[in-house]
Amino acid sequence: MKRKLGMWGEDIASRYLQDKGYRILDRNYYTRNGELDIICEKDRKLVFVEVKTRKSTSFGSPEEAITRKKMNHLRQAALIYLNSVEHPYKEIRFDVITILIDGNKEIINHIEQAF
Repeated sequence: MKRKLGMWGEDIASRYLQDKGYRILDRNYYTRNGELDIICEKDRKLVFVEVKTRKSTSFGSPEEAITRKKMNHLRQAALIYLNSVEHPYKEIRFDVITILIDGNKEIINHIEQAF
């Protein structure tokens, strides 16, 4: 159930990013340090996107799920990715997209340069 909700949120986030002009390069990139949900680019910027989807805020907001430990794992996974590809990017950044499902409405919050 949790994995299904996560994949659904990543699909929503991918469409959102494409609508904003991003080109999706990879999804669910697995490393020994964790998974990068979405890797995309726009304007020669490489963007690693962590997606958090929730149906309620009973256990806190989706943004609160991005802990310092999680950020460190994402940074380490990003280094592995960068070492595996040629990267003519002028900058890299880490974004967070949170999705809160409120009935039939999806509330999307895109935090650029989150960390």
